[in-house]
Amino acid sequence: MANISAFFGILLLLGLAFPGLLTAWWLLFPATVERARLRIERTPWRCFWLGGVMTAILLIPIVTLLALPFGPAKFAGFVMISISLTIASLGAAGIAAKMGERLTSRSSNLSSVGAFVHGAIALELAAIFPVLGWFIFIPLTIVTALGATVFALLHWVPAPQRATLPISTETTLPQA
Repeated sequence: MANISAFFGILLLLGLAFPGLLTAWWLLFPATVERARLRIERTPWRCFWLGGVMTAILLIPIVTLLALPFGPAKFAGFVMISISLTIASLGAAGIAAKMGERLTSRSSNLSSVGAFVHGAIALELAAIFPVLGWFIFIPLTIVTALGATVFALLHWVPAPQRATLPISTETTLPQA
């Protein structure tokens, strides 16, 4: 029974720590998180595909190191996993910032910090949803966040959006 309590206690603490981690990234690296947020907002599919390429590139040495029967090699594999997830968490902060921005547009009484924390909590709650969150949402979010982080760290900001003129439904004929 103590093992079950310890397991759920650890899960609870991790649940409290994740929004704190994303908020720390947002406060410590605001420019990087903002670039990641812009990438997520304007080019989400490019973030996903770049994240997929980066995941494939990282997966080969990680799997190789973990398969070796040598303790330091396995340790290096776990260090690479930790570094990869840490880098991806910067992009997750960008996703949380975007979600917070959308929450602000729906409820005007949120401050920017409150909106960001609400976005981080919404991201976390979506990830803990059974089966769908675990096997679909978490992998897609990690891959997309990794791509957004790579774009943000390389300072590849998407091109500014062009202003579009509203199309008038009324047609006016020239006077003769």
